[in-house]
Amino acid sequence: MSEHQLPAHTVEQIERANASGRTPVVFIHGLWLLTSSWERWALLFEQAGYAAVTPGWPDDPDTVEEANAHPEVFAGKTIGQVADHYATVIARLDRKPAVIGHSFGGLLTNIIAGRGLSVASVAISPAPFQGVLPLPISSLRSAAPVLSNPANWHRAVPLTYDQFRYGFANAVSEEEAKYLYETFAVPAPGAPLFQAAVANLNPWTEAKVDTENPDRGPLLFISGARDHTVPRAITEAAYHRQQRNNGVTELVEIADRGHSITIDGGWQEVAETALAFVRRFA
Repeated sequence: MSEHQLPAHTVEQIERANASGRTPVVFIHGLWLLTSSWERWALLFEQAGYAAVTPGWPDDPDTVEEANAHPEVFAGKTIGQVADHYATVIARLDRKPAVIGHSFGGLLTNIIAGRGLSVASVAISPAPFQGVLPLPISSLRSAAPVLSNPANWHRAVPLTYDQFRYGFANAVSEEEAKYLYETFAVPAPGAPLFQAAVANLNPWTEAKVDTENPDRGPLLFISGARDHTVPRAITEAAYHRQQRNNGVTELVEIADRGHSITIDGGWQEVAETALAFVRRFA
């Protein structure tokens, strides 16, 4: 799919948002999840008076079942390609949107904000960008299913349940972890993880954020206190990089939450924290 050929459901959401006259909110998912991970968030924001737009990454399957049956469709996606895809979506909106992203979606949110494309942004447990230096052991372990094999750059990589339990669902019960794995987990492209891993060694990296753009707009970081994949040290380092911007930059930590912070039983607390921030500016 070219960047201009958006899926029908995304085009419908854009047209609906434009017709509504409401401020759009664009949701960006991360690796190992689909846009279905935002369904409850979208409803909450719609009820609050916004127009929710939940585009997938390019060529994302519609369902978890389809994704697990055809993992090859995820292979080869890079951070730059996905960022340009979301920029294309935003360009078709009549009003500048708020943007909310989780994990690699949080990194993409930083990139989009750095391009001056969002009226307000929320980056939840964001993957690191160039200049973010901490490499906690738990983060390396969470990325190991991909980074342990260089050939995974060109592959789609699924997580086993144990890998998902450690990287996403360490702060919930075994029962809930199994439910989240069965309901939400899909394979993910390996390339973005390799790109993030070497971002500080590559001057031309696509994992680069313009933290000084005066049009960046207000930006909130949300961190889960028990997140293995993106521990507070990473989110805090990104927050400090973004503080050089003249726009509002804030950081909130949510207690007892892991990387499944947007999809587990406590999702609503996180969503309402994001909504309260967006409401201040959009």
